[in-house]
Amino acid sequence: MVVCGDDGLAHRLAAELRGVYGEQVTLVVPPNERTVRPPVVGRARSASAALFDRVVNAAVSRGGSGSGAGGGAGPTGTTAGGGSGNGGEAERVLEAAEITESVLARAGVDRAAALALVFDDDETNIRAALTARRLNPRLRLVLRLYNRRLGQHIEELLDQAAVLAAGDGGTDASTTVLSDADTAAPALAATAVAGTSKVVQTEGLLLRAVERPTAGTGLCTLALLSPPGTDPEAGGDQEARLLPDDDEVGRAAGRPAMVLEQVSSAGGGESAAPGRGVVPPLASLFSRRLRWSLAGMVACVVALAVALWLVTGMHPLSAFYLTLLDLFAIDNPAIGAPLGRQILQLLSGLVGLLLLPVLLAAVLEALGTFRTASALRKPPRGLGGHVVLLGLGKIGTRVLTRLRELNIPVVCVESDPEARGLATARRLRVPVVLGDVTQEGVLESAKIHRAYALLAVTSADTTNLEAVLYARNVRPDLRVVLRLYDDDFATAVYRTLRAAYPHALTRSRSVTHLAAPAFAGAMLGRQVLGAVAVERRVLLFAAVDVAGHPELEGRTVREAFRAGSWRVLALEGRTDTAPDHVLEKGDRVVVAATRRGLAELR
Repeated sequence: MVVCGDDGLAHRLAAELRGVYGEQVTLVVPPNERTVRPPVVGRARSASAALFDRVVNAAVSRGGSGSGAGGGAGPTGTTAGGGSGNGGEAERVLEAAEITESVLARAGVDRAAALALVFDDDETNIRAALTARRLNPRLRLVLRLYNRRLGQHIEELLDQAAVLAAGDGGTDASTTVLSDADTAAPALAATAVAGTSKVVQTEGLLLRAVERPTAGTGLCTLALLSPPGTDPEAGGDQEARLLPDDDEVGRAAGRPAMVLEQVSSAGGGESAAPGRGVVPPLASLFSRRLRWSLAGMVACVVALAVALWLVTGMHPLSAFYLTLLDLFAIDNPAIGAPLGRQILQLLSGLVGLLLLPVLLAAVLEALGTFRTASALRKPPRGLGGHVVLLGLGKIGTRVLTRLRELNIPVVCVESDPEARGLATARRLRVPVVLGDVTQEGVLESAKIHRAYALLAVTSADTTNLEAVLYARNVRPDLRVVLRLYDDDFATAVYRTLRAAYPHALTRSRSVTHLAAPAFAGAMLGRQVLGAVAVERRVLLFAAVDVAGHPELEGRTVREAFRAGSWRVLALEGRTDTAPDHVLEKGDRVVVAATRRGLAELR
């Protein structure tokens, strides 16, 4: 396996292939990446490290020990001092400023089984993929691309090139385009909102995993969670148990669990995301104060018409008609009419004078609403119970889309007025606050004091950590979720914040930790549909062909279950798979599996 990249995902992916699947890996990185460990906080390590040190010092008497920067093999399999780690002969590291044909040849692409290109730049990955496909038409390619539409075209192009190069001999080569943002966004969004389902979708199937206070209450138990009041990092019997068998579930009565709540058809019936219509709803055209003013004026007109009917005895429609004439100052003076009629005419004229500015305000406000329909919205005054999302980059944009699909109110905070996610926020009509979250007053503008959760997913760990600490000063019980660059650092932050704020929910997530299993599965020819975070571990959902697997072919769904490794959830495209159904050649099943379980299924 060859992995080329310039950030933490490449190191995490290499470690995944080597440590979990036992593959021989060649890692190609920019110069100086081999001897210097990847920074734990990306672009702002020193400031964030100093800030984190202050947090540790404040809560060291109550939290766990260790910053996560030491023991164990790092993502590259080498230590900061240049030791060999535990990669051994299973990993080879090459340094190259650019991925050229000669560099790929030195990495052994011509005889490799798979190549992963996970640079942060789409153009770099595409250029290297075209070169690699020419060097080895049978190579399995995995590309990291943010542009999904372009990715579909690249997949077709590279697969067609492989078929033409192989001729009549055929080829098992494939091209898979993935995005770490798409892989991690569902888990981040689900973590931010309690009770929100973690969803993995495939053709005709919608799989939802939810947390329950007790085990055995769903269709099947995917994981037993740590008991309340215990540290998920403690290990032993207290740690999460993935894919337990029925006996273990029975013994864990009263223990919280993650269960499969629903396996149903995903086709059709999906409602459009709110705010996608061309015409804004009536409630958004006029403010609440203006709507009340218009309602009051209508009530006055009706009251005047009824009074005229009662005073003069004329027909009700005629009374209403004359009232409108008086209201709009149309010349029909009530000369010689009874006193009551003349008084009502004067009152109608007065009401008409009051109605004109209200009508003018309504017209101007409606025009302004249509004119600014594509502009950024501000958070409403009475907003509460929402999620504050920090950052509208690659990850933030995907998380925003996911939250709105779940009909969760969101307020975004972004410092860059040219951020790529602002267009998505305008389309979804999501309020946005432009400003630096580290400056005073910005989070207050996002109504952080009335928010339900804070989701910090900016590209700088310093910003994420500082925003979370400031928000916790405002709301000590606020639910917070951080995106951090390095998984060890995310673990250390989680432990410390949990110790400092034991009564508040804290989650720290590394995008590379969530995305690497999907990339590794694609390199091994597995269709990994999604990854669900179970505390500090990951449960994978994958589509697997039954043919050629003695653990699956010829067995029933019940017999194909291996506790702690994998579990068959359903036949792809069907929702009524019985436990006694025999899996046959040609079937394609959706399984929930651990990392090692998916490796064994290979």
